[in-house]
Formats: sequence, structure tokens, C-alpha cells
Amino acid sequence: MEKQLLHTPEGVRDIYNGECEERLIIEDCIHKVFKSYGYSDIMTPSFEFFDVFNKDRGSVAANNMYKFFDRDNNTMVMRPDITPGIARCAAKYFENEAAPLRLCYMGNTFINNSKYQGRLKENTQAGCEFIGDSSATADAEMIALLVESILSTGLKEFQVEVGHVGFFDGIAAEAGLSEEAVREMKEIIRNKNLFSIETLLDKENVADEYKDLFYRLPQMFGDASILEDAAGMTGNSTALNAINHLKRVYELLTVYGFEKYVTFDLGVLSELDYYTGVIFKAYTYEVGEPIANGGRYDRLIGQFGSDKASIGFGITVDLLHLAIMRQEIEIKRAAKPKLIVSGEDNLNKAIRLAGAMRAQGISAVVSDKAYNNDKFDEIIEINEDILERYGIK
Repeated sequence: MEKQLLHTPEGVRDIYNGECEERLIIEDCIHKVFKSYGYSDIMTPSFEFFDVFNKDRGSVAANNMYKFFDRDNNTMVMRPDITPGIARCAAKYFENEAAPLRLCYMGNTFINNSKYQGRLKENTQAGCEFIGDSSATADAEMIALLVESILSTGLKEFQVEVGHVGFFDGIAAEAGLSEEAVREMKEIIRNKNLFSIETLLDKENVADEYKDLFYRLPQMFGDASILEDAAGMTGNSTALNAINHLKRVYELLTVYGFEKYVTFDLGVLSELDYYTGVIFKAYTYEVGEPIANGGRYDRLIGQFGSDKASIGFGITVDLLHLAIMRQEIEIKRAAKPKLIVSGEDNLNKAIRLAGAMRAQGISAVVSDKAYNNDKFDEIIEINEDILERYGIK
């Protein structure tokens, strides 16, 4: 019978050898930063009930989820997003916690979207959630934590674009946009599609005084001075509160010393509808998608039974690693193992020698053949000198 080589399905891939080692190093760097900020690890299931991610939660569209039925005919979903699962968990287990929760995670997400052709449908996310604090201080901590996490991997050239959902929401409500028009306008602004704005506003019979605001919104990005410009464009209290909040967040980020990594974009709007306040995305060279997404989601946990102000972010580790490789940033790997070559007559000594090396933090492999390849740092033949050096008799 002819052997059949099985390939991975579209959208998933194997990671092995040096790439796998680099990936683990990147994840470890990020995790160390999470822990340095006092965040506790949490793990949630890779699949959950469909209701955790349904449209009322504001997660990805149902037709982009991997769904299946369990033996009891419940609809299950491979998680497309980790935040709703943590929100469910926080509402169930931490409802009576007085102090804010700081949680961090590392896990895979699964999105079955035709738009993702040529892109992975399974991605690793590393992220944090700060639950129980609605202040600008919490928002600044989360953005600073994201910046420091990215820097820890060796990537230096990136920007975090920060906006606030309240600026758009305030203008849209005052202009009288319908719920459907709000969804359409968000999509238009996300795509910077200026030509479609006029068509939609005419259809909604929006007053001329608001049209200019919507035309300018996709172009309102830059340094902190854009906040002053935005404040002079509207008298809407919701929009102005959003601007003032962003100003305070920026002040705090200057204290962290990370202001050079931050720009503002009042047209930053997420496809996830659960964001309610500050929203941000991190971009770098050589990849066309954001390497991280985050924002405030004050109403999500309340959908599971307990209202709590919350903010979080997720780093797409696959994209971050891709950027690091394409920018030719060196990742310091662990030393290659020593290859101890042994025949049957001195196998016992070779095993004890390998054990002594490992006890000193040296990676060692025992083999009956000397393989000349780049996987090994050194080939060691058993002799009295090497045995004496490691105290082997």
C-alpha cells in the first residue's frame, strides 16, 4: 500500500526547528513582562458554548466561527477570541473581588473567515485583562504594558494607534444615525473609504454641520496635537469627554516614557462591538495587519451577570514573530546541545557524563554515531580528561 503524505488544512501550519524555538522565546519574553506588572495567569477552554461568543456579546460574526455539536446537541465553538471567555470566568469566579483583577493569558484562537485567504485561521494570542478599574490610569497601564511587551521581543520600530469609541459614538448619536447606519459608518471609517461617507450621509439625511465631521474623521490621526484639533470640531459632551480622557492617558504615558510609541487615530474602530472606551492597535513594518489589538469593554462582563469596568489587549504572536523575522531582528537562542558519542562499552559513562553536564545547565545528547550537522555545538568523544572534568569515574 502506497503511503500518503498528509498536509495541514488551509489556514493552519506546523511550526518546528528554529522557528518553533524562536516562537517560544518570544512568548517567554512577553510573559515575563506580564508577570513584572503583577498579572496572574489564567487559562480558559479552547472551545465553549456558542452563547459565550454570540452576536449580543459583540464577538466575531457567527459564520466566521468553527462550530460543532456535542453529544447533548449543544452548539459549541472553537474560541475566536479569548476575552469573552475570560469575561465569563471573571463574572463566575471573581464577582466578589474588591481589588481590581489583573489577568494574563497565552492561547490559540480560531477564525474561519473567507477574508483570511492566505492568512492563518489559527493564531496564538498573548494578552492581559485589567478588570475593576475604569480610570485613565488603568488605560495608560494597559497601553504601557503592551509597549513594554513588544519591546521585550527585540522589536523597536512600531506604533500604537490610540482612539476612543466615545468620540465617534457622540457625533453619531447627535447626528441621528440609525443603528444600521452606525454599523455601516464604522466599516467605512475602518477602511478609510471616504467616497462612501457622502452616500451614506445623504441616505440618512444627516445635517450638513455633521457631514464635515464624518468626512474628516478617517483623517484625524497624528501626534497628541490632533486631540486639540478634535476638541475644537465639536461641542458634543460625549465626544469631548473622550478627548479629555485621551489627553490624560497621554500625560500618564509620558510618565512611563513611552510617548514616542504612541499616536492618535480617532478613526480607530474595531470589528468587535464590545469596546466602549479607549481602543488601540499596534502596527509595525513588513506586516499589513495590526500585531496587537485592545481596548476598554466595560459592559461585556455584565452580560455574564456582573458589571465590571475592564480593559485588555491581545498580541497576535504569529504576526509579531513574522515582523521580527522580516525585519531581520536577531533572537538569541539557547546554546546548541553537546553530542556525546559512545559505543556499547562506555555507554554507562556517557550517560553519567550527560547527566553531569545537564546538572550544570549544559544541554547534552548521547548517541552511538557522530552526526556532523548544525544541530550540535560540539561532538565529544569519551576520554579520561572529559570524564575527570565532570567528576565521572
